[in-house]
Amino acid sequence: MKLDARCQNIKYILSDVDGVLTDGSIVFDNQGIETKRFFVRDGLGIALWRRAGYGYGILTGRTSHIVKLRADELGVDVVRQGFEDKLPVAKEIIQQVGLSLEEICYIGDDLPDLPVIQLAGLGVAVADAPASICERADYVTRSRGGRGAVRETVEMILKAQRRWESLLQRYTG
Repeated sequence: MKLDARCQNIKYILSDVDGVLTDGSIVFDNQGIETKRFFVRDGLGIALWRRAGYGYGILTGRTSHIVKLRADELGVDVVRQGFEDKLPVAKEIIQQVGLSLEEICYIGDDLPDLPVIQLAGLGVAVADAPASICERADYVTRSRGGRGAVRETVEMILKAQRRWESLLQRYTG
């Protein structure tokens, strides 16, 4: 199925965090507190996606308080942390939000994401994902993880659905 056709069905984006919403670095300060750096344009991309009437969820193998804080700030619908085996949890989330696999876009960057990338209606790998992930994705972003890959994916889907221009009107007057 062509990329544009896959985008038409998408109503929900589910993504990993480390390597997708961040650059993949895990940083601890001298007190052992974990910090993450999120890219503001990815955050606006999520906000625009939600403004278009769609949902966004996070599914990550690690557990971090900062992820919950960022998700709350962005109004993310579902946050599941601490799941290395992502496929069963992704299926639970899809059922919870009342959609089918064909209506889900999954954005990932590494091996734990691969089963969901391959099963989703639109499987996306970030530009700096390993070749074994990129080869199996429906789309590979030009942007690296934590540097606009989520925003790029949101724009691509909304443009394919002919919804992007109406969202821009808020900024163009």
